Amino acid sequence: MLKGKTVLLGITGSIAAYKIAYLASALHKLHADVHVLMTENATNFINPITFETLTGNKCLVDTFDRNFQFQVEHVSIAKKADVVMIAPASANVIGKIANGLADDMLTTTVMACRCQKLFAPAMNTAMYENPIVQDNIRKLKHYGYEVITPASGYLACGDTGAGKMPEPETLLEYILREVAFEKDLSGKKVLVTAGPTQEAIDPVRCLTNHSSGKMGYAIAKMAMLRGAEVTLVSGPTAIEPPLFVKVLPVTSARDMFEAVTGVSDQQDIIIKAAAVADYRPKQVSEDKVKKNDDQASIELERTDDILKYLGQHKKDGQFLCGFSMETKNMIGNSRAKLEKKNLDMVAANNLKVEGAGFQGDTNVLTLITQDEEVSLPLMSKEDAALKILDKIISLTK
Repeated sequence: MLKGKTVLLGITGSIAAYKIAYLASALHKLHADVHVLMTENATNFINPITFETLTGNKCLVDTFDRNFQFQVEHVSIAKKADVVMIAPASANVIGKIANGLADDMLTTTVMACRCQKLFAPAMNTAMYENPIVQDNIRKLKHYGYEVITPASGYLACGDTGAGKMPEPETLLEYILREVAFEKDLSGKKVLVTAGPTQEAIDPVRCLTNHSSGKMGYAIAKMAMLRGAEVTLVSGPTAIEPPLFVKVLPVTSARDMFEAVTGVSDQQDIIIKAAAVADYRPKQVSEDKVKKNDDQASIELERTDDILKYLGQHKKDGQFLCGFSMETKNMIGNSRAKLEKKNLDMVAANNLKVEGAGFQGDTNVLTLITQDEEVSLPLMSKEDAALKILDKIISLTK
């Protein structure tokens, strides 16, 4: 995902420095060229050899170290960088950079970088809340640096409060958002639905389906990484929502219908990947509830047809994509859906094909439009999401 990208990690004197070993390793596994710069104080918390082993690059600490391959090391590294992250960022280094001071390898390199710079403060709560530190953070933001809000929790000093560096997984998501993909969806608003819906029969039971929500969540994440402003309307799932995506949680088909129609007019692209329950129990009368007769026979009615409504109310220039999950006659049934519901594209799959459909991490899709059918091989749902977005972008240019 990060092949050809150069990531600079700046590490300062904080106990949280040890967590950056995981981040450096994760970036290297994604094929990024990772360079680590450390302050002298940071080397008291973790040895530079750790990062050299994980990244395959020399860890830079001393500005005047002559054992390197570039003529002017901090300038050369700065020119290569696609993104810089200072994590953990101490109050000292935040103050230096905010005020234009560059007296070591880390600060001189950051000053020379023209790419986006991300700071993840990590310090005692009282230090973080100190008005001078807050003023320096505002200065960084004023000059276009992004400062990641620290987490709250138990700190190494024994206090509990704000100042804890976010976990490496979160920091990785900030880097991916910045450099993983070209921002070819920048300025676009994308609405994605995902997961199952649940229709209550009684306080204990419900009608639902086997949808995991993985396909819709993958689409939402990839659209965000490509620069879109994403809204994800999600039924009940066990998946952690992607960062930087607005999530509207719902339970029933009616909930999803209201959430989708409430924001659909504002969207440029709508992708309905949710597997909505087709039926819900009819309203049970008070008498039947009292007599406990509702368990003898449950009358069902159709739930709201979200795609049909969206197709009937599609605004000019809006792109509408639906999913079709079939067990037979996949192409014919999907084409009928395309026409009947006024869709621009259908992402179809056959649930009987190995690796396709619910629960798993892979899918086998056929992208169907008015003019063509594009069959995709077995791939991860994230890769499938990218193919869906590629096709949508090609059709909306």
